[in-house]
Amino acid sequence: MTSTDVRKDADDSGPSGYAAARLRLLTEGARSGPPRRAALAELTDDWLSGLFSAAGEELRGVSLIAVGGYGRGELSPRSDLDLLLLHDGSDSDAVAALADRMWYPVWDLGLALDHSVRTPAEARKTAGEDLKVQLGLLDARHLAGDLGLTAGLRTAVLADWRNQAPKRLPELQELCAERAERQGELQYLLEPDLKEARGGLRDATALRAVAASWLADAPREGLDDARRRLLDVRDALHLTTGRATDRLALQEQDQVAAELGLLDADTLLRQVYEAARVISYASDVTWREVGRVLRSRAVRPRLRAMLGGGKPVVDRSPLAEGVVEQDGEVVLARAARPERDPVLPLRAAAAAAQAGLPLSLHAVRRMAGAARPLPSPWPAEAREQLVTLLGSGQPTIDVWEALEAEGLITRLLPDWERVRCRPQRNAVHVWTVDRHLIETAVRASEFTRRVSRPDLLLVAALLHDIGKGWPGDHSVAGEIIAKDVAARIGFDRTDVTVLATLVRHHLLLIDTATRRDLEDPATVRSVAEAVGSQSTLELLHALTEADALATGPAAWSSWRGSLVADLVKRVHAVLSGDLEDEPESAAPTAEQERLAIESVATGGPVLALRAQTEPPPTEEQPAGDPEPLGVELLIAVPDQAGVLPAVAGVLAMHRLTVRTAELRALDLPDGVEGSVLLLNWRVAAEYGSLPQAARLRADLVRALDGSLDITARLAERDAAYPRRRGVVAPPPRVTVHPTASRLATVIEVRAQDVPGLLHRIGHALEEAGVRMRSAHVSTLGANAVDAFYVTGPEGAPLPSEEAASVARKLEETLRG
Repeated sequence: MTSTDVRKDADDSGPSGYAAARLRLLTEGARSGPPRRAALAELTDDWLSGLFSAAGEELRGVSLIAVGGYGRGELSPRSDLDLLLLHDGSDSDAVAALADRMWYPVWDLGLALDHSVRTPAEARKTAGEDLKVQLGLLDARHLAGDLGLTAGLRTAVLADWRNQAPKRLPELQELCAERAERQGELQYLLEPDLKEARGGLRDATALRAVAASWLADAPREGLDDARRRLLDVRDALHLTTGRATDRLALQEQDQVAAELGLLDADTLLRQVYEAARVISYASDVTWREVGRVLRSRAVRPRLRAMLGGGKPVVDRSPLAEGVVEQDGEVVLARAARPERDPVLPLRAAAAAAQAGLPLSLHAVRRMAGAARPLPSPWPAEAREQLVTLLGSGQPTIDVWEALEAEGLITRLLPDWERVRCRPQRNAVHVWTVDRHLIETAVRASEFTRRVSRPDLLLVAALLHDIGKGWPGDHSVAGEIIAKDVAARIGFDRTDVTVLATLVRHHLLLIDTATRRDLEDPATVRSVAEAVGSQSTLELLHALTEADALATGPAAWSSWRGSLVADLVKRVHAVLSGDLEDEPESAAPTAEQERLAIESVATGGPVLALRAQTEPPPTEEQPAGDPEPLGVELLIAVPDQAGVLPAVAGVLAMHRLTVRTAELRALDLPDGVEGSVLLLNWRVAAEYGSLPQAARLRADLVRALDGSLDITARLAERDAAYPRRRGVVAPPPRVTVHPTASRLATVIEVRAQDVPGLLHRIGHALEEAGVRMRSAHVSTLGANAVDAFYVTGPEGAPLPSEEAASVARKLEETLRG
């Protein structure tokens, strides 16, 4: 049946003809989606126009207008008819009679009707008082009667909206936020409201209203398709239930999926979630742009007055190499070249998350369009930036979603596609699989002080449910995928094995603790055999809690936590071994000996700064065992007090970040008198190029002789260029490991990596009067994990009380 046939049936029989034609249109299989909605709107237009002509043929100054969804021509099978009878006020009684003759036939057919009768002045006044009325009138469409009256109202309403946008748009944003708080997020709900939930049809309508204000516009790519998908699902829901409902209930999802020709209910939900994600992201970007425009309008007159009418200078603050902050967003630096810098997307994302700022839409799209794929295995910097991003806490979520919206996540991690928008039909879970993985990483970032390898914890959090995109036991499938992903990211074989173990056994502790007899030694032994080491047990404990907390409120409790802690304690006792001595240092290289001899001869520091490039895979260094991040800095200096804080302070002054570092006393060749400390560092420029070695040495000489006050210089710089307060990191944690070495007391520091951290640690240990035998420093993402082997003045380990006091004072210093 054609549209002409349907309209002819409606014209032939009045209301009954319209009802028959409507039924035939909704039940025929030839049309669905936008064509059917448009045909239904056209059919309804013709019928209502006929009613208007028959009832108000003699009236002048009256028009019938479709508003809201009907005004947009988006009639679903059970949609309300939103109608406005507009009149010039010359004959109110006649208009009231006309309204009765219009509305009653609609009601007689059982159709839902939202109607009003107003003059243009009344319509504008009501719109000014009621935002929902205003939004409906923005989609006003003429149906019958006085076309000039309709056109005049449309012009006036649009002008009012644009003139009042600075006031009305914040109201609209607040209305959207309140609705989202009540209804939840469409992209995660198992029984979502397609219209009211965040990312639903009402949000799509709000974006149209923002665009109509001319103040800002939404990202258009994919937005129309997302709206169409949600409308198609709502049409199918109306047809299968026979009700005017927007809630996609569990018991109706299979029928709706079949109506749409989809495989099953999970496929249906995944399509709904993908559409909602597009609309939610577009909303975030749009409202951010609205805020930016309104702020700039408020500030611009004052700036112009201050600058004498000149053009205001755009403030751009560097955050990382190729990445700057501008106007509350993270954008690419003018010199950034994403086509030559494959690590740039991860570096920009990590910088944004650490600063607690959004990634600009333009920057993400530019990187998505131009950035080259990362090699396999990834460069060390890429791995470090991923870990930094994952360890940034709550800001990670928005940044990750920005990357995902432009396809960058699946380009970096192809296995992500199988879990993306995947629903979890389990009442305990409140998120889709992909969002649960990110939420777990956010939770794990709070536990980075509890583990010696926070990088492995964060990546395990990201991957622990990656097997849910495959058939069978997701832990078994996930182990295989995790091995592949971890090797591709660039972890060495040992770390790949640990990550695979964590993914394979991420449910082991909670299942054993709540379902097995912990008094049975065989139970504890089986867990110990599966875990294999104390360090892996430490990671698995933190991952277990992060996973449960990210699942939902029903998945974790103090009781469950106490059971898991009891099991961990028992397994730890089984895995405990003998005392470990200080890590053995490799024999000095020829270059290290040369620097040491030169340092003795000159009586001062000698250094060498050498760039490191990652070599191609070889038999000795196969793919998957990459070089550490940064450039190598070797320093030899006569043994004296204050070496560590001096060197660390000079590096901080030159904006060099320490990735790894070792300090140890070097045995000199026979015949060479003296004692030399060797410092082997891996450093990277925070942004810009590396300083000259001669300049570093000159500053180090001054720092050691006391003529350069590093603490004051760092304080001056921080005061002049205060760092944005972004991530709220877990507090630093300083612990003593009394059984870790027979030769020294081991003090371990776990803290957020910030400029000058190592300088502060070294200074605090110097003030405590301890001698440093060696130091072993690692920066894993944004987390510093440093171990210091210290002794008393006589070279013996510290008494337990003194060691505890030193650790306590150091922790207080770092928290201050």
